[in-house]
Amino acid sequence: MKNELRKLISEFDLIQDKNLREATLAVWEKAMMAGGWSITDLTRIPFTLLIEGTTVDYVAHVRGVTKVMVEAARVLKETYGNQVKINHDYLVMGGLLHDIGKLVEYEEKNGKFVKSGCGELLRHPFSGVGLCYEAGIPTEVQHMIACHSKEGDLGKRTVEAIILHHADFTNFECLKA
Repeated sequence: MKNELRKLISEFDLIQDKNLREATLAVWEKAMMAGGWSITDLTRIPFTLLIEGTTVDYVAHVRGVTKVMVEAARVLKETYGNQVKINHDYLVMGGLLHDIGKLVEYEEKNGKFVKSGCGELLRHPFSGVGLCYEAGIPTEVQHMIACHSKEGDLGKRTVEAIILHHADFTNFECLKA
């Protein structure tokens, strides 16, 4: 399944450290199994249940957020040099894993995507951190997942988490508009 995921989402190959890349792919596999999803389901799942009738799928959103993050980091480094320190691998991992919890938050019932029992009680940042903790994903990346959404508004965000938060909301708000 890892090869299929890498074909579907080329951004996995932006993670330079092979062990981190493999760990990220392993979380995707585990989340897919936990949610009962196949590779082909990933492009059918809507990226959000908050925009009725959205045609943007889960994979497109994850890729879009990751690409915005990578480009934002490039511009920040180009403009500010070493004044802004960014761990590139963690940045990409955070983009690829920020919504991984949606694979257990959502389910398909009668041809419609809805919140699962787990999703009714836990939003995806929480379940996403759980999946990543179990897989040994670095704490810094777990932090990014935990605070990428409104759940992180009262806490401190690292540079990578700030970039993720804004990239995610830039994608969401532009599609909502």
